[in-house]
Amino acid sequence: MRFIPHTNDDIAAMLEAIGAASIDDLLAPVPEKLRAQAAIGLAAGLSEAQVVAELEEMARKNTGAFAAANFLGFGCYRHFAPAIVRAIIARSEFATAYTPYQAEASQGTLQAIFEFQTLITQLTGLEVANASMYDGASATAEAVLMAQRLAPVRRRVAVSRALWPDYRETLRTYLSGSETLELVEVAFDPAAGSTDLRQLTAMADDDLLCVVAGYPNAFGVVEPLGEIVEIAHRAGALAIAVTAEALALGLLKAPGDLGADIAVGEGQSFGLAQSFGGPGVGFMAARMAQVRQMPGRLVGETRDLEGRRAFCLTLATREQHIRRGRATSNICTNHSLCALAATVYLALVGRQGLRRLAERNVELAYNARERLQAAGLRLRFSGPVFNEFTLTLPGLASRLASAEASGILCGVALERWYPELRDTLLVSVTEANRATEIDRLCAVLSGDEDHGNRQASA
Repeated sequence: MRFIPHTNDDIAAMLEAIGAASIDDLLAPVPEKLRAQAAIGLAAGLSEAQVVAELEEMARKNTGAFAAANFLGFGCYRHFAPAIVRAIIARSEFATAYTPYQAEASQGTLQAIFEFQTLITQLTGLEVANASMYDGASATAEAVLMAQRLAPVRRRVAVSRALWPDYRETLRTYLSGSETLELVEVAFDPAAGSTDLRQLTAMADDDLLCVVAGYPNAFGVVEPLGEIVEIAHRAGALAIAVTAEALALGLLKAPGDLGADIAVGEGQSFGLAQSFGGPGVGFMAARMAQVRQMPGRLVGETRDLEGRRAFCLTLATREQHIRRGRATSNICTNHSLCALAATVYLALVGRQGLRRLAERNVELAYNARERLQAAGLRLRFSGPVFNEFTLTLPGLASRLASAEASGILCGVALERWYPELRDTLLVSVTEANRATEIDRLCAVLSGDEDHGNRQASA
């Protein structure tokens, strides 16, 4: 695309073509009073070099994402993305392409989406995946609406309180217009940090539509998904597993293998930066028997008239493709660029590489947790974790502020969303955290900052 301004000759030619004497004539229909108010007094323009220098000066006032030791998680995770991911998604044929409305003409885009779907089914242990969702939160809400279409008579949706707050809020927004569905939160076990199975069992009756639980959950705890699925199925309800840290699926038993009916989540960990919390790439997988109630669209593989491998839209249930009354969702795109990043990342890392990376995350997290416990800090929850864990630290707010001033983002204080978890810190440790960063984390949280600084210098 060229960015060349109109010359005076260009402007004169255009005005002559439409029969106007000047640009002011084009604005004549606008009342003079309004035109006077719309005047903009701009100073003389700066040179390009001056503008760049001024913007760089402004940028230096911000702390860059990589300037601090970052242990933030809570649904958005710091992972290393190989350079090839950005190199491929930056190619013009991918970076500028939007949802193809004549889809079969975009064979490369369709193949990339098909590969994404295939990888998601392998990770989730389910039979079919769609062409990606906006993010994990909207995918969760779409899964509940899908459950309603599968079992329209039932009305109660049981959602674990240990699910991420923004996911629960998104689901609440989606269901706010429903006159039939009732959203009920299930408490979490105050000791383990996982869903309270006794309370869930008590509400599992003939009116239960589905159970929604994290895997791992918002506290980093790996939920007993198999037991949750069993409770849901005994009541004839559906089980929906939600995974925000998709890397965990490289190590944990697949949701489908544990009996989950629908698996959704966020694929940001696969090649997408944390940025400012987005963009992400939601995913959804289910069983083939449920495929016609899945939202969005699916890409399939076929053969053309000459027997060559080809890709096509196999199923499209959004309102732009079928009658609105029969549409399953108003989801109107597939986040294909973000899905492509995840596809490139997963293809590059491979099955065994993904498992080794997941194991490395567990190793680092447990090592940091044990060191912090040895320094006298108390764990808030005892449940098994993947790469996040919770600590109880008196005077948490001031300690976090002090740590941030020294260049360490220790984690997420949970009290804002969970008032009962006062002075509770969620810490995420991934392969992107260097050994010196973990040393500094342990030092600052244990109160031995001088030791941490000496370790970092060494």
